[in-house]
Amino acid sequence: QVQLVESGGGLVQPGGSLRLSCAASGFTFRWYAMSWYRQAPGKERVLVAAIASVGNITNYADSVKGRFTISRDNAQNTVYLQMNSLKPDDTAVYYCRAVKATSSYWGQGTEVTVSS
Repeated sequence: QVQLVESGGGLVQPGGSLRLSCAASGFTFRWYAMSWYRQAPGKERVLVAAIASVGNITNYADSVKGRFTISRDNAQNTVYLQMNSLKPDDTAVYYCRAVKATSSYWGQGTEVTVSS
């Protein structure tokens, strides 16, 4: 069955870094565009970063440009989100998503808290 399992969340001080991972199984990972979303308490889920299935084309929300980097390892069926210079506003549950045509899968989320 399809699984997307996020990991790497936790508590970090402002200015710190975290690396999130999303391990995929149950589908052909390399065919899917992958993305990270986040949902802060009381707010809607929003796109943070995305990476295409081919060419490693990426795009980012303006709020994270220059601080976050999305990457993928098709051999390991894993997508990553390197988060640097973290701010309290980055506090949220982070979800990974796989998309191809009309197929879409979500992970269960990993919580990131940025606080001193």
